[in-house]
Formats: sequence, structure tokens, C-alpha cells
Amino acid sequence: MQRQTIQSPAVAAPRFRYSPCVRIGDTVQLSGMIALDADTGALMAGGPGAEAAFILAILQRALPDYGVTLDQLLIARIYTTRMDLFSDINAAWEAVFTPEVTPPARTSIGVSALPLGASVEIEFTFVQERRP
Repeated sequence: MQRQTIQSPAVAAPRFRYSPCVRIGDTVQLSGMIALDADTGALMAGGPGAEAAFILAILQRALPDYGVTLDQLLIARIYTTRMDLFSDINAAWEAVFTPEVTPPARTSIGVSALPLGASVEIEFTFVQERRP
């Protein structure tokens, strides 16, 4: 299968050497996203809830560029340095994944540090239906 990297102007350019989004076959894998503004490169202020909301907003703006939808989201992996404030992260999550939207599988992991001082990082895996 051919590997394709995909860019989106909604997502801040990487500061390190990696691909923000890679498609292989029916799978689209997004690297972990932190709450970096694509225009300024600044980390979103406001703590874990605000960071999670910003990441999810960036994701939604980038979906058309990546050629996927929330319905194709298989799993999200949430990493945070602030498990004590996970309810704030969950509130941001539930603002997107309302009762009308089927949520993906999800893993949440407490960590000691994240890149650039972020308190939340989320990675996403999408699976598309096979094209004829």
C-alpha cells in the first residue's frame, strides 16, 4: 500500500521532523495534536479544558483537508499532565461528541510532560470504507 502524507493549513506546522497526518490504505493517522495556533504558533492559554476544546476545533477544521469525517473516527488517545482536571477535558469532548454524534473509542493517559509545555495532546485514528 502507498503511504501518503497530508497537510492542512488548520494545523500548525511541525516544529520537529514528523508527518502530522499519514494515510495508508483505509487508515488515516493523525499525530498527537497540541493546542498550537496555526497562524501564530502560540500555545493556547486557559488550561486543559481550553486546550482540549482548541484541539477539537482544529481537528474539525482539518477534517476536509484530510478527507475524513467524525463518523470515521475509530479511536482518540488523550494524554494529559492534569488528570486532576480531566473533567474539563471531558466537557470539551462532550461539546463535540453530543448525544447526536457517536463517539469513537477513547483512551486517556496521565503523563508527566508534553511537548512545548502543553497540558493536553490528542491523537486520532480514522478508518475509511474501502473505495471501489
